[in-house]
Amino acid sequence: MARSVSTLPGYRPSALRQDLPAGLALTALLVPQGMAYATLAGLPAVTGLYTTIACLTAYALVGPSRILVLGPDSSVSPLIFAALIPLGAADDPETAIALAGMLAVIVGLMEVGLGAARFGFVASLLSKPVQIGYLNGLALVIIAGQLPTLFGFSTDATTFAGEVSAFARGLDTADADALLVGLGTLAVLIGVSFLPARVPGVLIAVVGATVVVSLFDLAAKGVPVVGELPQGLPRPALPWTDLSDVGPLALAAVGIVLVSLADTIAVSTAFAARRGEHVDPDREIVAVGLGNVATGFFRGFAVSASSSRTAVAEESGSTSQVVGLVGAATIALLLVAAPGLLKNLPNSALAAVVIVAAFRLVDLRTLRRLARARPTSLVLSLAATLGVVFLGVLEGVIVAVALSILFFFRRFWWPEDEQLGRVPGLRGWHSIERFPDAQTLPEVLLYRFEAPLFFANARVFEERVRDLVRAADPPVETVVLQCEAISDIDVTAADVLAELHQELEDQGIELVFVELRDRLQELLASYHLHGDVDEGPFYRSVKEALEATTGRRFKDLGLDDEPA
Repeated sequence: MARSVSTLPGYRPSALRQDLPAGLALTALLVPQGMAYATLAGLPAVTGLYTTIACLTAYALVGPSRILVLGPDSSVSPLIFAALIPLGAADDPETAIALAGMLAVIVGLMEVGLGAARFGFVASLLSKPVQIGYLNGLALVIIAGQLPTLFGFSTDATTFAGEVSAFARGLDTADADALLVGLGTLAVLIGVSFLPARVPGVLIAVVGATVVVSLFDLAAKGVPVVGELPQGLPRPALPWTDLSDVGPLALAAVGIVLVSLADTIAVSTAFAARRGEHVDPDREIVAVGLGNVATGFFRGFAVSASSSRTAVAEESGSTSQVVGLVGAATIALLLVAAPGLLKNLPNSALAAVVIVAAFRLVDLRTLRRLARARPTSLVLSLAATLGVVFLGVLEGVIVAVALSILFFFRRFWWPEDEQLGRVPGLRGWHSIERFPDAQTLPEVLLYRFEAPLFFANARVFEERVRDLVRAADPPVETVVLQCEAISDIDVTAADVLAELHQELEDQGIELVFVELRDRLQELLASYHLHGDVDEGPFYRSVKEALEATTGRRFKDLGLDDEPA
């Protein structure tokens, strides 16, 4: 039985025996990923550690999930980079940090507001096919942006096409040592994924790359490294920028909120279900929002839930958010007592970590499924990918959301509809297009429309019925509308029904309704339509309608008896 979730209240000290080693194991992933995603966002690597400390601490205090781990994320960091570059962040790290902090605060306040108003459903604006397309495009953008760093040089391009072009032009300036370190890191990351037991591949790869750079003094030979990290922790402060920057940051925050919430709710609910727990999505949104506000005050940037870090926490034996506090405390101790440990961490190794994470975003399996089952959804998914790749990451989010909304409305504008018949051996009534052996009654048209009837699709419905009536041979005497899927009828659709009813009546054709909801029968009556549609023939089943309109028992109609 699912149970409510609380975090720190009522924590048992005995659980620390599990949570302490789990937190230390989690730290091995938090440090390199945090630094890698900070560079992906166009920020100093150390800001990824500040971000991780702040969001883990904040979420541990207010988060509803026992297991969820927040942090810098591969799907959010490119959005941050895209938001900061037009504001001149590339020229000054301090400006970039201030802008990123303000962006995190704006994102956090939006999320708190949405959660408090119980608007958690906005995360569903990115449909699954479109979300996959967005993530596939994002992966391509990330990989293109990290390839120069993997090869030991940098570019100033900000678009996918620009990155690809700049990478091709800069290959002659590649640093062989940096490339070898990066490829070695990639090899380790890929290799450990094939091992039967779970191995901290990111930790092994990053530590190994750092050791190699230190032993062979590669930093002195030109291999780009992270360098000495600032010692200590930042003091909390409100990130402030020019008022003129707030508007563009707020627009960018909308896309980040959508992506962050979609990821967070998906990860949170999935892991909670595995543990027999329940998490309120709106509480989750508020907690993530407060985590983002906290990161903004501690020189950090916007975060989201992380499926990989949450999985590590779960597999390490986590019982509560104390695991996050252990991870935050360990990173803080590292920055206070030993910041020099990471000075020889090569940038090409961080690029390798990001590239592997980007490849994990790609979902070709679902694309193949969509190609077989839903070609339209496949087209939308590919369109979202192209939007991200060729228009930009932020613009790609807008495209993805727009496509999701258009696809939603398209399902209502041009819904599925079908002429029905009986299939021997199958219960109910089925499409005669999908089942060519389906039995139909001469002179009877049984038709199903699978959407609410409203102003946008009423004429589509009317024309479809007309076409089927005209094509019928022998001529139709009765039109039976199977209305189970019609959940609403507006005034425009009611008028269209009245017109259709009158038109069919003039042709000597009877129009009847099956399984029309009582509420809609009353609704039709309330419209005071012409004719007798408002009083018209409503039946509980197709069998009842056919027997009433034909005057014959069902078994005498030439069809197999309707299953109970």
